[in-house]
Amino acid sequence: MAVVSLGYRTDLMLLGLQGSVVSLHHGYSCIRTPANPTFHWGNLVLLRAPPAPGTVASWVTVFRHEFPHANHVTLGVDGTEGDSGDPAELEAAGLEAEVGTVLTATAVCPPPRPHRDAELRPLVDDQDWRAALALREANNVLPDVEGFRVFAWRRLVGLRRLQERGLGAWFGAFHHGRMVSGLGVFTDGHGLARFQHVDTHPEYRGRGLAGTLVYTAGRYALDRLGARRLVIVADPGYVSIRVYRSVGFADEETQVRVQRRQPVPPPAPAQTADQDR
Repeated sequence: MAVVSLGYRTDLMLLGLQGSVVSLHHGYSCIRTPANPTFHWGNLVLLRAPPAPGTVASWVTVFRHEFPHANHVTLGVDGTEGDSGDPAELEAAGLEAEVGTVLTATAVCPPPRPHRDAELRPLVDDQDWRAALALREANNVLPDVEGFRVFAWRRLVGLRRLQERGLGAWFGAFHHGRMVSGLGVFTDGHGLARFQHVDTHPEYRGRGLAGTLVYTAGRYALDRLGARRLVIVADPGYVSIRVYRSVGFADEETQVRVQRRQPVPPPAPAQTADQDR
């Protein structure tokens, strides 16, 4: 399956490594992740082009046909320019379009304000992975707390297995034994490495942790994993994108996600990259 979007290409790369199944259809692909059925962006319909005028409702029907028991709708749109279709049609169908900036780097540089107090290292045991879950929970803004916990733990289990296979690592920044920032970076060994879930605990933001961790993990991916190109997806309106640019990443394309989901409370954004429930 030829995917134009580098964001979706690396999404599918990681999903495939974790056992997700892709089926090809006329005009779209269906991606299923049996190990994590409530993972919205692991169970989606990926359109090969933006929805043509008058077709948004029919694509929702396609999703419902493919996922009859899902309580969400997730439609990916392959492309690089950010075209999601007619906004009025999306609104009428109860959908919202979300764009992410896909950034890439072939080298990384230290951040302007490196953090020097925390211990930065890959996770090594069950206690570390439980700490990673606790960090993700600290940043959760979704109302279904238990549902998020189940989804997030399944995600971590899948990525831990990739680490055990030597395909990447989940890094944590530990301050006095507490995991206060974390992220993952993984590859299939063919040159691209994708970052996942750059999280910093709300009490520790603004201390240079994210930039230092992205730089550290980026060096690991280039030097240890043999990656030639690093990929990260960020909210273009949130401060984290400036952090990634400061360590050597540059904007390359725009990724589009169209979804229907339950409303969430309006606190400040919790994830700094790849918020993918």
